[in-house]
Amino acid sequence: MSSLYSSQVGDQLSKKNEVNALRKCLLFLFFLLSVLLSAFCRGSSDAVHDLRVSDNENITLGEREMKNYNFNAFGNVGITGVDLRDLDDAQLELLYIYAQYCQAMTDQDIETMRKLVSSDKVFVHMSGMRQSREEYFADVSDGSLRYYRVDIENPVISINGTKGTVTCTSALDADAYGAIGVFRMKGTHHFELLDGSWKIVNK
Repeated sequence: MSSLYSSQVGDQLSKKNEVNALRKCLLFLFFLLSVLLSAFCRGSSDAVHDLRVSDNENITLGEREMKNYNFNAFGNVGITGVDLRDLDDAQLELLYIYAQYCQAMTDQDIETMRKLVSSDKVFVHMSGMRQSREEYFADVSDGSLRYYRVDIENPVISINGTKGTVTCTSALDADAYGAIGVFRMKGTHHFELLDGSWKIVNK
């Protein structure tokens, strides 16, 4: 009886591993297709254009930055196309949280990511594939999605009461299920003030 039970358990684990392998293969194909379509529509040079903040473009806010918003602490995140001195404190806070989240992505720091993202958040990939928060975090944690650098281009920050948005183009230097390159995604990231802290939420 125990031999039969062990055999059944082994079969179940084997099937689960096969499903996970198939899932990752499909994710790779989705990303590869989306990259090819993006390159076809915009031109391959635009699709892989990597914007980085050079050493002489360090982000400084003077005393205000030293106290609360040290963007230079995020070694794998660049911000271009905005003068941070033109932002008010609320806008700076929202942009800082988004930059912190991007840095956590590159560090595979799931604990920080979980603190900054609402539990019901659904992630939508370039391919259109949708993942729950924990599904997405699992792929970041095991390296299926590996982010090396994120450049935040031309961010526009809006706040209305307890809700806010960061609209920008994110240039992701990444290995996405085996598809390696710089993926540029333009979109709006939604935030909500929950229990006194800003969280990334669904639209």
